[in-house]
Amino acid sequence: TLSEHLTFVGTQRFRQHDSTTIGLPMRFGLYLPPQPKALLVFLAGLTCTEETFAIKAGAQRLASTLGLALLTPDTSPRGAGVPGEADHWDFGVGAGFYLDATQPPWARHWRMESYLVHELIPLVQQHTGLSTTGLCGHSMGGHGALTLALRHPGRFQSLSALAPIAAPTQCPWGHKAFAGYLGDDRAAWAAHDASALMRQQATAPYPQGLLVDQGLADKFLTEQLHPEAFEAACAAVGQPLTLRRHPGYDHGYYFIASVIDDHLRHHAAALCG
Repeated sequence: TLSEHLTFVGTQRFRQHDSTTIGLPMRFGLYLPPQPKALLVFLAGLTCTEETFAIKAGAQRLASTLGLALLTPDTSPRGAGVPGEADHWDFGVGAGFYLDATQPPWARHWRMESYLVHELIPLVQQHTGLSTTGLCGHSMGGHGALTLALRHPGRFQSLSALAPIAAPTQCPWGHKAFAGYLGDDRAAWAAHDASALMRQQATAPYPQGLLVDQGLADKFLTEQLHPEAFEAACAAVGQPLTLRRHPGYDHGYYFIASVIDDHLRHHAAALCG
């Protein structure tokens, strides 16, 4: 345990553990309300840590009332000693893209998909007794939430995203990350693209509906995010989607704090009903 903080009658904890998947110490945050009913995993975006959402989003107040425990993983391995790992804000440290790298030198430690799905989330589920789990994320974390949910059917019972990188095979962030972590095989890229994955679904994976929020003053919207591609993919397979476009809101945590309560209620309706 790194620290504990009482807030809204629950406890915000920050912890570190030795990850067998990553091969390095990994940190995560966990908010436990007084009467937890379900677990919501929030995946943060580029440059963020396990603390960012916990400190900036203001989610604990309503999570305490709804009975949602909040798990906030870190966004990448740290301290691996890979040459150049911290040279770019959108690749390497703080930019794990929630996938398992296949290219050297990243393949040894950058295994965020396996770490989350097979190690951290089961570990937290076991220790909290909360098996019912939802997934949410912002930006790179929105990409992670959408892709991990679609790549692991049935693992998460609810899903939402805020300003997600919805079609990374079509944007510079995705091209940089996928080329570095996965190599030049575009088929491997498509396996981590939420819009491409949704189009492959035989039936709607979340018939109760998905929630996505996007600010229209987001400077990354046109070049990097492409929510319209995910919207079209959902329509093609009959996946109910509420995509809310908000005039005047940007990409940051002022936007997240403005809409996060709706996401918490979206997940609570599916997980705690």
